[in-house]
Amino acid sequence: MARILVVDDEEGIRHVLKQVLEYEGHDVRTAAGGGEALTIYDSFSPDLTFLDVKMARMDGLEVLARIRDQDPDALVVMISGHGSIETAVEATRRGAYDFLEKPLDTDRILLTIRNALQQRGLYQEVSRLRDEVESRYEIVGASYAIRSVLERIERVGPTDARVLITGENGSGKELVARALHRVSPRADRPFVEVNCAAIPAELIESELFGHVKGAFTGAHADRTGRFEQADGGTLFLDEIGDMSLSAQAKVLRALQDGVVTRVGSERAIQVDVRVVAATNQDLEGLITRGRFRDDLYFRLNVVPIHVPPLRDRRDDIPMLVRHFTDRAIEEQRLPPRRLAPEAVDRLVRMDWPGNVRELRNTVERLLILSHGSEVNARDVERLVGGAQESALGADLMRVETFAEFKERAERAFILAKLREHDWNVSETARSLDMPRSNLYKKIERFNLVREEPPE
Repeated sequence: MARILVVDDEEGIRHVLKQVLEYEGHDVRTAAGGGEALTIYDSFSPDLTFLDVKMARMDGLEVLARIRDQDPDALVVMISGHGSIETAVEATRRGAYDFLEKPLDTDRILLTIRNALQQRGLYQEVSRLRDEVESRYEIVGASYAIRSVLERIERVGPTDARVLITGENGSGKELVARALHRVSPRADRPFVEVNCAAIPAELIESELFGHVKGAFTGAHADRTGRFEQADGGTLFLDEIGDMSLSAQAKVLRALQDGVVTRVGSERAIQVDVRVVAATNQDLEGLITRGRFRDDLYFRLNVVPIHVPPLRDRRDDIPMLVRHFTDRAIEEQRLPPRRLAPEAVDRLVRMDWPGNVRELRNTVERLLILSHGSEVNARDVERLVGGAQESALGADLMRVETFAEFKERAERAFILAKLREHDWNVSETARSLDMPRSNLYKKIERFNLVREEPPE
């Protein structure tokens, strides 16, 4: 069932259309003029509107323009007893979905409704998929460090300026590149990503610029390169520091002249591409060692954006944990649950050498492997594994006194040994060369508790 609005100053037309459409099971409202139609549209939010062209005081074309201003996705079918090509063209220019002439044919009306609603369903599905994709690539955080990055994205994104994104692996360089594309005038054009580190040096030129049939062994047909695929859009060159010098020279020419040449061809192909590059390496150091062209570096580094590591934006970790929890529950079809505050606090104190990517994977692991209605701190201790050694170092460096340092170090050491021996106190005491009674006292003193085994 669809919500349909019928706007016509002839009562007979309104009555007949309402009767036909309600018989088909639709929810129908009617309006006798443009002003009434706009008022009803705001509260009714119809899926489809039938709108008469010729009406007193406010004609249909003006109503159409106002509806489209109010709802850019509105589906409006214009109807007229005085149809002309000029009127139909003008209605289409203003965003009408279709144009029907009076007297109205019932079969044509029903076919138009079916096609229009099918298109609306496709629009909604595309919108849902777009929202899903954007949430996957959303930059999450409210810390000063990440707000500085977002501010720069907002300023440089709408331009065609080249951007060089730097940062550690897993810090979110791809998210920044996608955000730049999303806020640019090229947003509706392709976003093409190339991981320069993942492509063998002998194939990188073919990957970027394409090749013609017979250019090399295995080139059985012509192939377009990534520059051509990104024409009109954005080309994201990830790990640019791993690109060969010969490929760098061709990229430089593409940036300077806006042309590319396929491997094995002499024909120049014009391309309109915004290049965004990223690296986790020191490009200036590579230039000094002769492994990166300084002229390409200056071409790429028009606007630099540095993505901070997660350890420098710990305030964002609770927000990131909620974001990754919601995503994992939806994508992995997990039962609804959350991480307890003490578990989140434990994650905040860790070092995260793998940055946001490591945190995301850790949250998914905790949600999948832990038990109960929420993930607690003991689940983090038990399941995070290697990350807790990083956390231990961070915790120890954060203490104020030597006495506190010794206390925390001793507790962590004994806990690790107990785990190593599956909480067998006798075996643990023997490995530590410590009387068993002393070990029991330390277990009690440090309030050490064995984690619950998986169910």
